[in-house]
Amino acid sequence: MEQPFIEIRNLVKVYKTAAGEFPALKGVSLSIERGEFVAITGKSGSGKSTLLNTFTGIDHPTSGEIFIGGEALHRYSEQRMAIWRGRNLGIIFQFFQLLPTLSAMENILMAMDLNNVIKPRDRRKRAQYLLDLVGLGDKVHKMPSELSGGEQQRVAIARSLANDPPLVVADEPTGNLDSNTAESIFALFKTLVEQGKTFIMVTHDVDLARRIDHNIIIADGQIVSQTRHRPEEEHLRSVYLESAKQLAYSLKSSSARTNTPLDVD
Repeated sequence: MEQPFIEIRNLVKVYKTAAGEFPALKGVSLSIERGEFVAITGKSGSGKSTLLNTFTGIDHPTSGEIFIGGEALHRYSEQRMAIWRGRNLGIIFQFFQLLPTLSAMENILMAMDLNNVIKPRDRRKRAQYLLDLVGLGDKVHKMPSELSGGEQQRVAIARSLANDPPLVVADEPTGNLDSNTAESIFALFKTLVEQGKTFIMVTHDVDLARRIDHNIIIADGQIVSQTRHRPEEEHLRSVYLESAKQLAYSLKSSSARTNTPLDVD
């Protein structure tokens, strides 16, 4: 049987503060398949961002095991973890985190230069391709201050894909965007999943999370609910049922006008 792409076992994270120890994660276990679109939801302080940071190696767990792509990340040193992260992980931040003195293209090129995954001769061409992918092909030389919030987020998405990572994670990526821009960003995420990326998103937006295949809800450092479903299939079913109701109503109306008896359930 094939192993899950991501497997987390009994993950614990305890922070030490002046007031004592604070358990942010309490024995979390979960598995994620390759190519899944995953939403992690929960209230502020529930532990969802800690979970994201811990299993991507941004933070180190107090105890527990983390396997991604068959690699035991919980055993890695910080240096080895940094190398793994640069080659295998794309991160999208809520506040974009673009370097303000670099253009859109230069922000993407910087990510390539730091990790040396893409050949130097191919980097500019790939950066242009990624900016085209997110709809900013005509703004390659724009500075972050010259871009709207939605455009900056699109550059951040392009940067997260710079080294073609199999895993992309996003922490509240639509939290600072208006509803129309958030919808277009969400559509872009779905496109990335269709292209084979594994995508994990932390969000407060419950309505958005309901449209995602794998939904994880966290409260007080523990997973309290985990569901897998096919929102697109459910959407098509609801459209079909609504169409059937409209057809039935139309047939009944037609029957009433012609005084022709017609059985429609």
